[in-house]
Amino acid sequence: MGGVTKSVDVAVPVRTAYNQWTQFEEFPRFMEGVQEVRQLDDRTTHWRTEIAGVQREFEARITEQLPDERVAWTSTGGTKQSGVVTFHRLDAEHTRVTAQMEYEPDGMLEKAGDKLNLVDRQVEGDLKRFKEFIESRSAETGGWRGEVDRPVP
Repeated sequence: MGGVTKSVDVAVPVRTAYNQWTQFEEFPRFMEGVQEVRQLDDRTTHWRTEIAGVQREFEARITEQLPDERVAWTSTGGTKQSGVVTFHRLDAEHTRVTAQMEYEPDGMLEKAGDKLNLVDRQVEGDLKRFKEFIESRSAETGGWRGEVDRPVP
């Protein structure tokens, strides 16, 4: 299983960064390769992606969500992946956004891409585009302040 951890500092308050990140249907605006995300309910999203010519559709389940702190997920079928995005207040107007992902490359093309660190570069680029997206706006496009409790093992 592969893994990646990347961070970006954004010039917005932690609440603004977190609120924007909870707007999953906006992800195609700054995530390369993400064609569509539909939020099915408070815990479930449906993704349609195309990366390096490989098309995928899968659902992801939000496993933990704490306002202004973290959003964690795991795929429920298809592409095996899980991760967490955390939000760290640096000061009143700056936030560090950190994305950690684990994934299972499927097939020769994805395994080759993993060896070439394509996922690392993809996540880093997505975070940079998130920074540009949120900093160019006067406010977030929305926000969900509800909580999803971590499941008890």
